[in-house]
Amino acid sequence: MHSTALKFSSIFCILGGLLSCSSGSEALDSAALPKTPAEATPLVSTPQKNVQQVKAFHVHEAFGVGKDVYVRSLAIDKAEQAIWIGTSVGLLYIDLLSRDVRDVFTRTAGLANEYIFSAFVDKTGVSWFGTNGGGLTAYKKGEWDTFFPMHGLADYWVYSITEQSDGTLWIGTWAGVNRLDAARENFETYVEELVNEWVYGIDVDAQDRVWLGTEGGVSMYDGETWHAWTNKEGMGAANEADLPTNINTGLGTRSRHDLGILTEGRETYNPNYVFCLMVADSGDVWVGTWGGGVSRYDGKKWHNYTVQDGLASNVVFSMDQDADGNYWFGTNQGLSYYDGENWQTYQSKDGLMGNSIYAVQATPSGEIWVGSRTGVARLARGKPAETKQKKQ
Repeated sequence: MHSTALKFSSIFCILGGLLSCSSGSEALDSAALPKTPAEATPLVSTPQKNVQQVKAFHVHEAFGVGKDVYVRSLAIDKAEQAIWIGTSVGLLYIDLLSRDVRDVFTRTAGLANEYIFSAFVDKTGVSWFGTNGGGLTAYKKGEWDTFFPMHGLADYWVYSITEQSDGTLWIGTWAGVNRLDAARENFETYVEELVNEWVYGIDVDAQDRVWLGTEGGVSMYDGETWHAWTNKEGMGAANEADLPTNINTGLGTRSRHDLGILTEGRETYNPNYVFCLMVADSGDVWVGTWGGGVSRYDGKKWHNYTVQDGLASNVVFSMDQDADGNYWFGTNQGLSYYDGENWQTYQSKDGLMGNSIYAVQATPSGEIWVGSRTGVARLARGKPAETKQKKQ
């Protein structure tokens, strides 16, 4: 494994004063950042089932983005064979084949806010970015377009984006969800229909139903009716470790709202709080919860997976499914791989840049890109070839 990637050695020199190329030092005063889930040491040593010791993947490349810089979002641009890397100080556009930097964007380039919490590329090739207080931004071939509440956007904080088959865009915010028509002209906002208005994850299934992960459970819209699930319906595992309960839902508490998962040094339990959501190739819906592990809905009931099964932690921030059908879960204790039977865990000791994994993205070629605080890592099958690091 080669830390501080060969292809990325000069990425952040381009960002000028925002980041330090020589030391990877602090790029943004931590007081200016929204509070972030802290990494925590495991509370207990729990026996795990079906955990493979031999790793299927290895870290082939990694690069730092600064001490207090967070990688919050990753999105594949299939047509351009590139990947967007959204950080707390701007955007990187990386060639997936050469892994060279194609472009770097900050506020001066057209972003209303550099903190990129979500990224999505639609069917027409437009790239969409949800920001932390700067609204929604669209980008294509050098042209930028930004949407604020004055245009119909529900909120300035945009945390998830997806698209239906007809091109309708769905946008999750801290004040409900927007539906933006294919013509990109009319915003509709849904708040009361949701189980909770703080929306972090959105995906669409084969029936074009929209699934939303919120701070209070899961909502689904089938085109006519809204449905909801919470821990009462089986989503999120039981609190077997007897952790302190965290009832933060965000509602009416924007001034104090944060994602801190610790109370007096201990992890907390808030199973209705969904950090991420995806619809798998099988049609099952997966969600990552705060303390309740990973939950899978098969259309009839919820199935929960925790550290007792092999998950790295019961706090799950991100997820994706790769081309071979394997599942990847980003937790506050590392990255978990699950092939349907066996589990594996990847942590800093394996080459990751950090153990709190806020973004996971599988590429069409089968690589896995992983975003954390301080950097990005690229995983692939097989051990990396021995290559000398380029000097800066």
